[in-house]
Amino acid sequence: MDDIAGIVQRALDEDIGSGDVTSKACVPGDRQAAGYFLAREPLVLAGTEVLKIIYPGNLVLLHQDGDQLSDGDRIATVRGNARRLLECERVALNFLQRLSGVATLARAFATAVEGTKCRVLDTRKTTPGLRLLEKSAAAAGGVTNHRMGLYDAILIKNNHIAAAGGVRPAMQNAKASGLPIEIEVRTLEELHEALASGATHLLLDNLSPTQAKEWIDLIAGRAKVELSGNINLKTVRAYAETGADFVSAGAITHSARAMDISFRLELL
Repeated sequence: MDDIAGIVQRALDEDIGSGDVTSKACVPGDRQAAGYFLAREPLVLAGTEVLKIIYPGNLVLLHQDGDQLSDGDRIATVRGNARRLLECERVALNFLQRLSGVATLARAFATAVEGTKCRVLDTRKTTPGLRLLEKSAAAAGGVTNHRMGLYDAILIKNNHIAAAGGVRPAMQNAKASGLPIEIEVRTLEELHEALASGATHLLLDNLSPTQAKEWIDLIAGRAKVELSGNINLKTVRAYAETGADFVSAGAITHSARAMDISFRLELL
């Protein structure tokens, strides 16, 4: 929560700076007002924790993260000093629109694989500085968070393999860490070498669904399998039906569009 508060404060400082000159010029300093956030299209809500930080003690949430909203649904109400409500409006909307976009896209991916054994993972392809919030939004949408950063799990990718001198030395060196290990393999030779080295979690990258199924059949349950590489809403179902345990999609965080949410102000 402290990390999120810091993110929000930096955003407020960036926008307000030395003060909202428009609100100060137009609105009496003692004027009180109320406002509400309104969904302008169907969406999955995320970002309510941000609203709690921006409007401490003055906020009434009408919905929670993960709720499916319709066009016209009110998200929250807030009241207080009119100038303060106005100067916080854009930052609050920026967070709500962005994070609800991530949650909405995440829900679409999760829905697309329903009925399979496959789970959708998010990735580290997040907006710099906003990973905690964006991954929270992805989870609210119904996908599973992959590792938060480079520090909480080992994922050996092709450049690590090159730097280590091959699949086998990369695996041998990584085992000493005691952390969970996943390794990316790009050829059948690397696949066999990884399994022979004791790999229990494989990442197969940039395969077609047909190729992925052939490789998964070859693995035959000896390791968990994640598929990645340009997986989108049109293709994710086909990948999920290959028998993979996971599919990961960077699009959930790097390509989600901002949802249409507005803020309406009324005088008390």
